[in-house]
Amino acid sequence: MNIIVPMAGMGKRMRPHTLTVPKPLIPVAGKPIVQHLVEDIAAMCQDKIDEVAFVIGDFGKETEDKLLDIAKGIGAKGRIFYQDEALGTAHAVYCAKECLHGNVIVAFADTIFRADFTLDASKDGVIWVNKVENPEQFGVVKVDANNHINEFIEKPSSFISDLAIIGIYFFKDGGNLRKEIEYLLENDIKDKGEFQLTNALENMKNKGLQFEPGKVDEWLDCGNKNATIHTNQRVLEIKASAAHTDSSAQLVNSVVIPPVFIGKNVQIIDSVVGPHVSLGDGTRVERSLIANTIVQQNATIQAAQISNSMVGNYSVVQGSASELSISDYSTLNT
Repeated sequence: MNIIVPMAGMGKRMRPHTLTVPKPLIPVAGKPIVQHLVEDIAAMCQDKIDEVAFVIGDFGKETEDKLLDIAKGIGAKGRIFYQDEALGTAHAVYCAKECLHGNVIVAFADTIFRADFTLDASKDGVIWVNKVENPEQFGVVKVDANNHINEFIEKPSSFISDLAIIGIYFFKDGGNLRKEIEYLLENDIKDKGEFQLTNALENMKNKGLQFEPGKVDEWLDCGNKNATIHTNQRVLEIKASAAHTDSSAQLVNSVVIPPVFIGKNVQIIDSVVGPHVSLGDGTRVERSLIANTIVQQNATIQAAQISNSMVGNYSVVQGSASELSISDYSTLNT
């Protein structure tokens, strides 16, 4: 079994946080988004994961090393591929064409899911879906009476279905997907200006392959700041391993309201932290109230009252009472 993780996007809706770090490496409950995704997929697979292919932009060696470590953490070989131009979802997957063989899972790295099932690898394919209120913003599927997908539509302009594709796919034979994407690329077949995975899936379905919808208990989006904060909240609530206070953390005259994640060498002095707060390694909080917030590593927060916020690595916040969204190495003094 191989996993392909396309994650070359710029993450513009997550700025300023993606100015210095790719969106899939932004931490949620103490782990990068993409690490949650890969570990959750590995947990639902009965077969061993052989390779994890990350399709990225020019993110630098440090990021690449982190991704390879994530693959190693589930006992797989990590591989790095590059998408130099944003040409659509099908093109992104094809950048890792060397891994498109045998059992393959494709998982776009801007989502976390909660599910209680194991993967049935005897199926031709499984496309995970979730009901949404705004299907025009997604690729969607229609399902027949036998629970087989009978139509794939990319961002429909009028209502066709509210079953949105969440960006996780299983293929019994990745070689079939590779051939269909090659057909799109060679014949310059685009939809809405890009090479779409839904077009490849529609062609595969028309050739007799049967795809079934996979359902998740909860789909947690990380597309923007507020969505990511909500995802942090839910992960802390539903993953027992996520709500954690490292033994090296120092709490002085302070109150911690669970669930929270508190990393290594965190200092909390004369403060109230929680609920639903993640504090990255080396962060110092003093004389502050923090709730429903993600603070990354080595930040300093003093005499502040913040909620529904994201604070970047090495940032300094002093004397603020507000909702914040500040990037790495920023200083806010009010």
